[in-house]
Amino acid sequence: MAGVSRYRKYLERLLALCLLARGLSACEAKPSGPAELGTPGVSSREVRAPSAASATLPARPPRLEAEELSWEFLDTPVGRMHVVVSIPEREQNEKLPVLIALHGRGEALKGSARGARGWIDDYGLPRALARLARPPLLSEDFGASVDASRLERLNQRLVEHPYEGLIVVCPYTPDILAGARAFSAAEPLARFLVDQLLPKVRRETPALGTMSSTGIDGVSLGGRAALLVGFERPESFAAVAALQAAIDQKEIARLTQLARQARKQNPKLLLRLLTSDQDYFRREIEALSQALDAAAVGHTLNVVPGDHSYAFNRGPGAYEMLTFHNWALRGHATL
Repeated sequence: MAGVSRYRKYLERLLALCLLARGLSACEAKPSGPAELGTPGVSSREVRAPSAASATLPARPPRLEAEELSWEFLDTPVGRMHVVVSIPEREQNEKLPVLIALHGRGEALKGSARGARGWIDDYGLPRALARLARPPLLSEDFGASVDASRLERLNQRLVEHPYEGLIVVCPYTPDILAGARAFSAAEPLARFLVDQLLPKVRRETPALGTMSSTGIDGVSLGGRAALLVGFERPESFAAVAALQAAIDQKEIARLTQLARQARKQNPKLLLRLLTSDQDYFRREIEALSQALDAAAVGHTLNVVPGDHSYAFNRGPGAYEMLTFHNWALRGHATL
C-alpha cells in the first residue's frame, strides 16, 4: 500500500507540473494591451510607451500650398490695371522677397486682363518655378538655348543657395513706354507700382515688405519699363534688371544719366542687363553697358544663347530672371 501511495503522489505531482506548464504557455501566447486592439504577434513585453523626449518634440507645421491672386485696379495713374500675383508653396509664417515682373509688347496689345497673365500663361512661369524646386536644371529646360558652362554654374549655385521662392507680381505693362514718350510715362507707372501696388502686396501676401527684399525686372518692352521705373524710384528696389530691354541707340546717354542719378540715391542698388546672341536689341544693350562702365555705374551684363522670342522667355528668360532675384534679394552673390 505504501508503494501505491507513493506512486499516486508521483502521478499527482506530475499532473500538477503539466497543468502549470500549459498555463505558462497560454500566458505567453495571449496578447495584451495594444496587441489586443489588432497588432497580431506582439506580446505585452514588446509594447513600449514613447520616451519623454519623443513625446515633447514639436510637430512640424504643414506647408501652405501655392496660390494665385488676381487683382483689378479701376483707378490708377495709368488707367485700369490688372495684376496677377504668384505666391509659392511655403512654411507657415514664412515671409518672402517680392519681384515685379513686366511682360513684353505682345501682351500689352492684348489688353489689361489678358496681358497681365503674360508671364503665367505665355512665358511658362509655373513650369520654371516647378523645375527650380527640383534641380538640377537641364538643357531641355532652356529649349537647348544654353551654354553648357553657364548651365553648370547655375546648377552649382543652386546647390550652394537653392531656389527658396519669390512672390512674383505680374502687372499689366501698358504700351505707353515706346519711343521718346517713355521717359515721361515712366513716372505715372512708377506711382502705380510703388505707391499703390506694392503696399497692397505687402498687406495681403506673405511679403517681407522691405526695399532690400524687392526687385523689378521685365522682358523686351517690360525690360525697358523695369529700367525706367527702377531709375525713377531707386530707393524702392534692391535690384533693377532687364531681359532683352527694348532700347534705342539714341536713348543711351539719357539712360546712363538716369542710372548714375539712381545709383547716387541708392548706392547699394544692383543693376543687371541681360541680352542674347540673337537678340535684335543686343547692340544697343551692349552699348548701354559700355556707357555705364564709362560713367562708373557698376552693373552686370550677361550675354546668353537665344533669340528674341517666346521660346527665349519660356527658357533662358524665366530661369535667369528667377535665379538672379532669388539670390540678389537674399543677399547672395549673383551670376
